[in-house]
Amino acid sequence: MSILVNKDTKVIVQGLTGKTGTFHTEQALAYNGTRMVAGVHPKKGGETWTSGLEGAAELPIYASVGEAKEATGANASVIYVPPAGAAAAIIEAIEAEIPFIVCITEGIPVMDMVKVKAKLEKSKSRLLGPNCPGVLTPDECKIGIMPGSIFKKGSVGVVSRSGTLTYEAVFQTTNAGLGQTTAVGIGGDPVKGTEFIDVLEMFLADDETKSIIMIGEIGGSAEEDAAQFLKDEAKRGRSKPMVGFIAGRTAPPGRTMGHAGAVISGGKGGAEDKIAAMEAAGIRVSPSPAKLGETLVEVLKG
Repeated sequence: MSILVNKDTKVIVQGLTGKTGTFHTEQALAYNGTRMVAGVHPKKGGETWTSGLEGAAELPIYASVGEAKEATGANASVIYVPPAGAAAAIIEAIEAEIPFIVCITEGIPVMDMVKVKAKLEKSKSRLLGPNCPGVLTPDECKIGIMPGSIFKKGSVGVVSRSGTLTYEAVFQTTNAGLGQTTAVGIGGDPVKGTEFIDVLEMFLADDETKSIIMIGEIGGSAEEDAAQFLKDEAKRGRSKPMVGFIAGRTAPPGRTMGHAGAVISGGKGGAEDKIAAMEAAGIRVSPSPAKLGETLVEVLKG
């Protein structure tokens, strides 16, 4: 079983005709296995999008997500709509009952995401993002902006709040010969869809995932919540070898660093608290992002 996406995932693109949507759709089509089936644009329904790559793939464009889903049987959507319209695009996908929605857009106003979250909680959809690099299952499906060339099919599940550190973990586990089952970038915004616990639950349940890398950062309590979840699961006899890392250890208190969610306030969200919680849950915390792969190899050797 693959996590979230696999070779049977059929993807529609909201925002296909823009520069970003076009570029990353071409990358996905070029990647081994990804089934991109259509684009959506309210004013361009009935037109055809043509890839600029060799072999010029063509995708039909529909006026709405509902139409695209009905025509193609799509079970996933990826959103490259600019910030002002991104929340409306997510809500349209939720209302069309798309099972899995990935929103790459960064800079969506928090209040817009609060409305999205309320819709999401009453829906049949799962949202990954916003402000995330997406998800990739090697040789099966790439949704989002992760560079497919660094992936290798294998046994490590990667989940991260940071885009670039996701790639770092993937690159190192490929070089260590371990490879990945799936890498999931959950994004760094304070209000989002999928959280660490959701992905960890999937990794623990997945037979192909033999070990896990979890990358957090300062701000919020998601890492502490995940550590508590892992402790509880271990008591039930469910655990896997894990390596963790917290970005932002040197950040001054009270300052937002990088991501909108990476702000420490009210004595919560500091790096040391998160590291302590992860260690207490049996996660080996890597001393630096450059040693994630090396640390995991050590853990696996026991």
